[in-house]
Amino acid sequence: MRPGFEPDAVSASDIITRFQLAYPAAEGDPGFSLSVDTRLPGRGITGIFGQSGSGKTTLLRCIAGLQQSDAGQLVVGGETWQENGVFVPAHRRPIGYVFQESSLLDHLSASGNLQYALRRARPTPPAQLYDHVVALMALEPLLARYPHQLSGGERQRVAIARALLTHPRLLLMDEPLASLDSGRKHEILPYLERLREEFALPILYVSHSLDEIARLADHVVMMKAGRLAGAGSLAEVLGDLHMPLAPDDERCVVLEGRVTECDPHWNLARIEIPGGHLWLANLNLTVGQPLRVRIFARDVSITLHAHADSSILNRLQASVAAISAEEGKALALVQLRIGSSVILARVTRRSLADLRIAPGSQVWAQVKSAAIVS
Repeated sequence: MRPGFEPDAVSASDIITRFQLAYPAAEGDPGFSLSVDTRLPGRGITGIFGQSGSGKTTLLRCIAGLQQSDAGQLVVGGETWQENGVFVPAHRRPIGYVFQESSLLDHLSASGNLQYALRRARPTPPAQLYDHVVALMALEPLLARYPHQLSGGERQRVAIARALLTHPRLLLMDEPLASLDSGRKHEILPYLERLREEFALPILYVSHSLDEIARLADHVVMMKAGRLAGAGSLAEVLGDLHMPLAPDDERCVVLEGRVTECDPHWNLARIEIPGGHLWLANLNLTVGQPLRVRIFARDVSITLHAHADSSILNRLQASVAAISAEEGKALALVQLRIGSSVILARVTRRSLADLRIAPGSQVWAQVKSAAIVS
């Protein structure tokens, strides 16, 4: 795993982040230090992932200018915000910031909160931005309501819209779904997906939820104890055997594909991925639609031959790239390469021995259609 995002061709839109920050230890407090030196992509959603206390929010506050580091450099799209005595204060940085709590102005309606953001935006946003954002976040029925009249998910949608209406060059989101229950989270996630698709805006998304990162992020930064533990594309990070993003039974990969066929008789859809195709339940999918699918390692089995007499529809020819198996433990994690795609399989060490599977083995990966998450 690369220590930071270093693209083959450096883009002028990238975000250079170098911060050194230390809080001394005190009685009952071990102290904390942040040491980050990396280049983040200036496009798409970068998920900043890690457990509580790993430094995610501190990093975001340094980027926002809310926390001044002992030594630091921040360059956003070629513009220096911090370096060698230069420090652009937070109120002059063209950023939108969405916190865990919506932090709406209670005395203003939803519309009033949005109009307040428009008045403060510099430079003045395009005239059509307001209507676009209101439509994107489906806020028309909520505009006349005050924050106390909105659900938690509705308040957060207004907060996201308010951040967008400041016409930012960079959007920071600090665990925006952490205060919501499961139902409200699932209500708001589709809006965040639309935001990724419709705005050419770099977004730094802090979360300790692998589910959110897997669904939203294009790139991932892994934080641990104030340091960068690894970074790369979503596929690289999730497919890395040695990147402990989740317990073994929650390990998964995300594949980007496209719908190439819909079978109305069986209500299935065929998804082309690099190296093969997958069948899954058709939940209102259409031919040509891009689709992101998640496959859990626990739902992948390995065979030496393609078995046509199986209830499992998805059989993918693969080569074994690597195996992570600890002596004394029953289960192993296997990294399988399918064309340019990588998936993981969680199987017993006994099965690997019985089938004589080792790195370089040519095998077939089987994935249940019912287990694929889209």
